[in-house]
Amino acid sequence: MGFILTLILVGVLLLLAEILLIPGVGIAGVLGLISLIGSSVYAFYVLGMTAGTVVTAVNVVLVVGLTAYILREKTWKKFTLNTNIESKALPDNEEQLSIGDRGKTITRLSPVGSARFGTVSYEVKALEGMIDSGVAVEVALIENNKVFVKPLDSEF
Repeated sequence: MGFILTLILVGVLLLLAEILLIPGVGIAGVLGLISLIGSSVYAFYVLGMTAGTVVTAVNVVLVVGLTAYILREKTWKKFTLNTNIESKALPDNEEQLSIGDRGKTITRLSPVGSARFGTVSYEVKALEGMIDSGVAVEVALIENNKVFVKPLDSEF
């Protein structure tokens, strides 16, 4: 009887692992079902028809109950992330950049890095190629909160 209970427990744990930890239909789910079926077959073979029927009924109730519990909305709310990302590439409280503003790169733009415009540092992207640090740049394009810069020929 202990072996049958172990097979049932292992089967349920493998099914839970398949549903909650391992995405997709994989080896854990198949092994869980094999373990549950094995417990029923073993109960029929060793303990007889009545015990086999009871073990099979218990397995069916466990699988149906587990499925119903997993499909509930409340179950998945425990696993979801509820934080919202509200940050932006361009800060709201600082003065905004516009095309033609000039600044200097703080880090190497390969192709993304930092540049300082006035007293504020921004994350910028090189319009073409890479730009070394300490190079004077000009804002060439602002698109979807992304700032694209190009190097200036002379220092300002």
